[in-house]
Amino acid sequence: MQLFYSPTITESTEIFSFDKEESKHIIKVLRKKDTDILHVTNGLGFLFKTEITLASDSKCTVKIISFEKTPPSKFRLHLAVAPTKMNDRFEWFLEKATEIGIHEITPIICDHSERKVINIERFDKILLAAMKQSNEVYLPKLNNAVTFKEFISLKQEGLKMIAHCEETDKRTLKSVLKPNQELTMLIGPEGDFSEKEIALALDNDFTPVSLGNTRLRTETAAIVACHSVVFINEE
Repeated sequence: MQLFYSPTITESTEIFSFDKEESKHIIKVLRKKDTDILHVTNGLGFLFKTEITLASDSKCTVKIISFEKTPPSKFRLHLAVAPTKMNDRFEWFLEKATEIGIHEITPIICDHSERKVINIERFDKILLAAMKQSNEVYLPKLNNAVTFKEFISLKQEGLKMIAHCEETDKRTLKSVLKPNQELTMLIGPEGDFSEKEIALALDNDFTPVSLGNTRLRTETAAIVACHSVVFINEE
C-alpha cells in the first residue's frame, strides 16, 4: 500500500484536495488518474480510502469512500535527544525511530552539545516521509529544541529515565521497563551529559539507566532505547 498524507482530513470530510506539491507528485510522478484509489492518513491514526475525482497536478481532489482508525498504542515513549554534531546522524535517528514507533521527540541542548541550532522544518519532513514509507498512521510529535534545564523543568508523566555513561549506580533498561507505560528518556550528546545535568535529573526523579556494556553514539543509544520499549510492548 502506498500512503499519502493530509493533515486537514477528518472523519466528517467528504471531499478534499491535496496541496500543490503533493498533487504534482501524485499526478505527474505517480501518473494517477481519475477514479484511481488513494490511501490517505492524517497522522492521527486514521486511514482513509479515497477516489480521485479531479486528477489535476495543481489541485488533486478526492472523495472519501471509507475510513478506519487504528487504536493508539497502550504505551507512550517520549525521547529527549541531544542533536548530533553531524546532522545526518540525527536525521537517521528521526527516520528510524518513526519506523519503529516512537510517539514524541524533543531535541535538547546540553552543556556538551556541539550542535545548538536545528532545522525543525526539515526534521518534520523526515518524520512525515518515514511515516508514509512505513505505512504508519500516527505521526510522531516533534517539539522545538529546548535547553536541558528547560526540559527538566517541564512536567513529564510516567517513568522518567536518563541514560548516561558515568560510572555510577545505574539500573539496566531491561530491569525498569514494563508493558503499557508512559516513558520519558534523556539521551545526551557526544560528550555525554555533564555531572551537573545528571545531578539535576536525579533531583527531579529521573532514574539513571544503562543501555548496555558498550559506549554508544547518541543516535545509536536513542534507537536502542526506542526499540527496547517497543519490543517489550509487542503482543
